[in-house]
Amino acid sequence: MLDFDFYRGKKVLVTGHTGFKGAWLTAILKEAGAKVTGYSLEAPTEPSLFELAGLEDGMRSVIGDIRDYDRLKTVFDEERPQIVFHLAAQPIVRTSYEEPRATFETNVMGTVNVLECIRQTESVRSFLNVTTDKVYLNRDDDVAFTEDMMLDGYDPYSNSKSCSELVTHSYVKSFFSDKDAPAVSTARAGNVIGGGDFAKDRIIPDCVRAALSGKDIIIRNPAATRPFQHVLEPLWVYLEIAEKQAKDRIYAGYYNVGPDMTDSKTAGEIAQMFCDSWGGTLNWVDKSDGGPHEAAFLRLDCGKLKRAFGWKSVWHIDRAIAETVAWSRIYAEGGDVKAEMMREIAQYRIEAEDNESRLKG
Repeated sequence: MLDFDFYRGKKVLVTGHTGFKGAWLTAILKEAGAKVTGYSLEAPTEPSLFELAGLEDGMRSVIGDIRDYDRLKTVFDEERPQIVFHLAAQPIVRTSYEEPRATFETNVMGTVNVLECIRQTESVRSFLNVTTDKVYLNRDDDVAFTEDMMLDGYDPYSNSKSCSELVTHSYVKSFFSDKDAPAVSTARAGNVIGGGDFAKDRIIPDCVRAALSGKDIIIRNPAATRPFQHVLEPLWVYLEIAEKQAKDRIYAGYYNVGPDMTDSKTAGEIAQMFCDSWGGTLNWVDKSDGGPHEAAFLRLDCGKLKRAFGWKSVWHIDRAIAETVAWSRIYAEGGDVKAEMMREIAQYRIEAEDNESRLKG
């Protein structure tokens, strides 16, 4: 079970805090009483969840490029963090085809820069590098990936994240193997959904934009299968990994972080579930745009995570979509999206703790 009290008063650095997942993580950490510093580029979308929810209040938000080692090192030197979460990345597959060099620079050398700063910062006790489920060699067959399978992402984004994993492995073996060194893990997460994601070329933001404009949802590859989950699901896991390995290095390792197998859905199924939850006359249409290669099938085996932490999914895909629709409707109506964000965090915490109590009982 995640111990919120562990983070109270802890100095935590989050890279990529202005992004979708980074904003949700920042909100949770602030609620837990952590002293949060964020390091990131300006919010990557307009609008952005980070700005809509006013998350800059009560934290230090540093605008900087993860490729700028000197600036990043200055922040480490000034803040002396104890826990580091690395989420800063170029995260879009299609963008990586358009900007491969920038993608590799950000996702590979950005990881090197963070690890080098950690190597030279004695205060750091726990580090989590967030990568992706797309790091594996994917032959589009019906196989659920386990952590010991070959890393070899196809497109520049996926491959750069495979490299980020390997860089982390090298630093662990070369510099962080001593019992007094920081504990290090990577988390290979599945596709996340939730309120406040305004990115391009992602299915749920595309669904929301279509719903708000009264247009059909365009699905370019409705048969593509992905492990979808609400954003709070992996974030809870990230926080627990960082907490547990800070207390005991036995928990440090490489983890798949995805939903139950039943929540791996096709893009067409996700679109239909969104339409049903949104209501009205919203529809989706199959319209391929002849874009670059993307894997047709992707599924994670999260047995290692379950064995190590006794983890069990709390919000399944139907609930994930319902919560996303609820947040999006409040946003569309000009309501208090921060209050909705905090309501979801509080409710998820209650249900996660109840779930854990039932498992133990």
